[in-house]
Amino acid sequence: MLVSYSVYYKNNIFLKMDQNTKKHRVAESVLDLIGNDEILGIGSGSTVNILIDHLPKMKNKISKVVSSSIKSTELLKANGFEVSELKSVGKLSTYIDGADEINGYLQMIKGGGGALTREKILAHSSKRFICIVDDSKKVNILGNYPLPIEVIPLAQSAVALELIRMGGRPVLRQNFTTDNGNIILDVHNFMISEPLKLEKEINNIPGVVTNGIFALNHADMLLSAGDNGVDISEPIV
Repeated sequence: MLVSYSVYYKNNIFLKMDQNTKKHRVAESVLDLIGNDEILGIGSGSTVNILIDHLPKMKNKISKVVSSSIKSTELLKANGFEVSELKSVGKLSTYIDGADEINGYLQMIKGGGGALTREKILAHSSKRFICIVDDSKKVNILGNYPLPIEVIPLAQSAVALELIRMGGRPVLRQNFTTDNGNIILDVHNFMISEPLKLEKEINNIPGVVTNGIFALNHADMLLSAGDNGVDISEPIV
């Protein structure tokens, strides 16, 4: 179960906002949750790119920043940040990232940009994982968005056959190589009613680096931007 409350209104009037405006709203809202001396992990994707452009406002609060992708690293450096390696900072105090889909338990599908493995590593290595999305990403059941799976190239056929056996339809992401030098299979036709179970099952296939289900490392907090403002959702303990 979740508790939600709104943190942004415009004169208490609901306004119809396009998706890009919502992304800007949620990226600006998460800045208020950055504390002093943060060891901050940054994800990747269009909403996170907007966040990175706003992040210099909080530079005096951030002691170190770690990035999940080459693209995010380039953007952070362009905004005046020195990007540290995870091995040099240890545990992250906060990790902020987006999602391609997120359900009511704050379990997600991620990896549309192909950085899912490094994103999952940073999520696992953080004390607090904040997910920022526009409200189009919220779903009841994961799976309408194709599930990305990072695979060692040698295992492409073997992994694809196993995914077909499981009921999926894997499609090779064309002309794409991950930052780790691997391929991505985007799997269609999975309606993921048990995310935790499926995440473990896929990860046990030899040749799979990891898959884009974030159930073992789900978000601790969700900021979701809609027409009526930015809602914050947290699991009820």
